[in-house]
Amino acid sequence: MESFEQCTEITGDITDIIFKNEANGYTVCVMKTKEGEVTAVGNLPFVNQGDRVKVTGVWVQHKDYGDQFKVVAFEKCQPDTCETIEKSLTSGLIKGIGPVTAKKIVEKFGLDTLKIIDTQPDKLAEIKGISLKKAQEISKSYKEKAEAQRIILAFQEYGITPGYAMKIYGVYGNQALNRVKEDPYCLTEEVFGIGFKTADTIAMKMGMDMSSDSRVTAGIRYVLSQAAGAGHTYLPENLLVEKTSALLGVLSDQVEHLLAGLVVDKHVIIEQTDSGRNIYLSVFYTAEKNAALKLLRLAEVEYHYDSTSLDDRINRLEIKNNITLDDTQKEAVKQAVTNGVLVITGGPGTGKTTIINTIIGLLKEDKKEFSLAAPTGRAAKRMTQATGYEAKTLHRLLEIGYKEEGNDETALFARDEENPLAADVIIIDEMSMVDILLMNHLLKAITPGTVLIMVGDANQLPSVGPGNVLRDIISSEKIKKIKLTRIYRQNENSMITMNAHHINSGNMPEVNNRDGDFFFLTKNSTEKIVSTVVDLCTKRLPNTYGYNPMEDIQVLTPLRKGTAGVYELNLRLQGMLNPKRSDRREYKFRDFTYREGDKVMQIKNNYNLTWVMNNNDSIWGEGIFNGDMGIIEDMDDEAKTAKIIFEDRYVYYEYALFDELEPAYAITVHKSQGSEFPAVVLPIYPGPPMLMTRNLLYTAVTRAKDLVVIVGNQAVLQGMVNNVRELKRYCGLKNKLIVFSE
Repeated sequence: MESFEQCTEITGDITDIIFKNEANGYTVCVMKTKEGEVTAVGNLPFVNQGDRVKVTGVWVQHKDYGDQFKVVAFEKCQPDTCETIEKSLTSGLIKGIGPVTAKKIVEKFGLDTLKIIDTQPDKLAEIKGISLKKAQEISKSYKEKAEAQRIILAFQEYGITPGYAMKIYGVYGNQALNRVKEDPYCLTEEVFGIGFKTADTIAMKMGMDMSSDSRVTAGIRYVLSQAAGAGHTYLPENLLVEKTSALLGVLSDQVEHLLAGLVVDKHVIIEQTDSGRNIYLSVFYTAEKNAALKLLRLAEVEYHYDSTSLDDRINRLEIKNNITLDDTQKEAVKQAVTNGVLVITGGPGTGKTTIINTIIGLLKEDKKEFSLAAPTGRAAKRMTQATGYEAKTLHRLLEIGYKEEGNDETALFARDEENPLAADVIIIDEMSMVDILLMNHLLKAITPGTVLIMVGDANQLPSVGPGNVLRDIISSEKIKKIKLTRIYRQNENSMITMNAHHINSGNMPEVNNRDGDFFFLTKNSTEKIVSTVVDLCTKRLPNTYGYNPMEDIQVLTPLRKGTAGVYELNLRLQGMLNPKRSDRREYKFRDFTYREGDKVMQIKNNYNLTWVMNNNDSIWGEGIFNGDMGIIEDMDDEAKTAKIIFEDRYVYYEYALFDELEPAYAITVHKSQGSEFPAVVLPIYPGPPMLMTRNLLYTAVTRAKDLVVIVGNQAVLQGMVNNVRELKRYCGLKNKLIVFSE
C-alpha cells in the first residue's frame, strides 16, 4: 500500500457506479469534484450513486482508461442537502425505501430526515403508506448499515484496508471492532487471508504489549506453520523456542511456559523421543500417526499364489508384450500381487513403467479392479500415456471438495473411511511428491484387503508440502520394498538417463556428444549465464530443434533470488518472449507485471477454482493445484479477471487471486517435481551449499524428456555432484512406523 505521505485527498459526489464487487467492495466509479470528473478505483464498500465521499489515494495511468485515482482509504460525508439525502435513500442503502417513499420522507422532514430515521422512527408512520412496523424496519436497516460503515471506516485507523475490513466484518458483524481490539491474533485463525504478520502489524498499531500471551501464542503457531511451509512436520522444542523468541523479541521462558497452554487446547502435540521433545501442530502429528498405523495394517494382509503358475503367467505376458524382465523386476511383479503394500523405487530408465504394465496385465487376467493415480495433473497424464489406462490426480481420485476454515481453505474428500475407494489394487506413481497430509487422506480411503503399490524415485527432492513420505517409508524397513538399479538397454542411448545415474552415483555427467541429448555450455560469469539461457530459449533451441519456447522449453534454476534466480530470469525471458505491446493488456501485481500471453504457475492448492474443458463447456470441475502451469489468454480490466489456459482446461481468475500465481518462464527445481518437459535449460552458479546439492541436480536432469542443456561453470557442477548434503526435514513418519510395529 502507498504511504499516506504520498497520497492526496479528493472530495466529491459519486455520479456513476461503473463496476462493483459486493463481496469485497472493489468499486470503479465516477466522482464529480470541483476540478471536474474523476474516475476512482479501489475498495469502497457501502458507497452508492449520490454519495458524497472523501477519498485518499494516488493518481495512476491506465493504458486503456487514462488517468484514474487509486483509493487507499475513504470516508463517507453526511448528505447535507435535501437532494443528496433523497439520492442516498434511493441508493439501496436502506431496505424498504424506494424512490417514491424517499421523496415523501424528505418532503416532510427535510434536512432532519436521517436524524428522524435514526432516533425517532415512529414519526415515519405519519406518512401515508408507511406503517409503524415498516417505520421500525427502515430504522433498523439504517442503523445496521451505519454501524457497519462506522466499523469498517474505524479499521482504517489501524492500517486495515477496506477489503480486509469487509472480510472481518463478515465474520464478526457489529462485534468486529471489539473482537479485534480484544485479540487481533484471532484474525489469523478466523478470517481467511489474514496471517500472523498482518495481525501483528494491527496489534502494534493498537498498542498491544509485545510480550502479551496472545501474541506469543500466535507467534508459536506461526513459527510451526512456517516450518510446515519449509517441509517440516515438527520442530525440536529448543529450535522452536529459539525461533519464536527471536521473531517476537521475548524471553524464551515465556515461550516455553505458553507451549503448555497450547497443548491443553490441543493446538499442538508434544512427542517425547530419545533425542528430546518434538513439537507438532496437531494436524501433522495426527496425519503421521494415522498414516503409520494404516500402512502397517494394510501390510499385514498377504495373498497366496502358486509360484510356478505365477512364473508362467509372467512369462506369457513377457511374450505378449515383447518385453524381457530381469529377476528384480519379476520379483517386483510377484511382490505386488502377494503383499498388501509394496514400494517400487528406482531411477529413470530402470523399468518402473514396464513393471506397472505387467502388474496391470495380471490384474486384468484376474478381473480385478484397479485405480491409477499420481500427485499432479502432468504426472497423471504421463502415467495414462505409458499404461493406456486412465490415471487420475490423487485429488480427483479422492473426489476433492473444500471448505473455508479460519485462515485457510481445507480439503474435503468424498472418499474416506465411510466411503472408501472401490478398487482391488491402487497404484500411485511419483510417490516422492506426496506429502504427509495427502498421504493420510489417501490411506483413510483404503480398506485392508485393497493392495497399495507405491512407485517413485527416492533420490528425487522431497515433496513441496510437509513430510518426506517415500523416504521415511523406505528407510523404516517396515514396508516391503523393491529397489531397481539396472538401466534398460533401450534407454542406454539416452545420455539424460545415463547422466542421471552418473550424478546419483557421485560421478560427473558425460556431456557434449554431438549427436546426444545432454550438453554443457561453459560460462563463467552470471551475466553470461543468463544471456546464454535467454538466447537458448528464444533462438537457438527453437531454431535447431523446432521447440515452442512456451510449451516445450522449461528453465529450471536452483535459487529464487539473484541475477540468475527465478525473478530476474522471468523478467528477462518475458521481455524477449512476451514483450510489452499496445494490443496486450497487462496487470501489475506486486513486483511483476503480468500480461496476456504470459506463462504462469499456480503456487498453492485452490480447491474452489472452477475449471471448464476447452472444447466442451458442459464438462467442468473444481480445483487448481500447486504446480499446475498455464498461459494467460485474456485479461478483462473492467471485470478484474484473467482467463488462464491449463492444458485442456481454462479458469477465470479474479485479479485478487494473482497472489496464487507466479511467472513460469523459469521456475525453481523444487517446483518442477512431478513434471516432465521436452527440453530443460539449467543455469548453475555459486549458491548456498544447502541448496546446490546432488539430489537437486539429479531432480533437474530427470525432468527432461528429450534434451538437457546446463549452462555454467564446471567447478560449480563438480561441486553439486560432490555435495551429498540434504536440507534436513524434521519428520516423524519413519519413527512412528518403527515404534508402532513393535
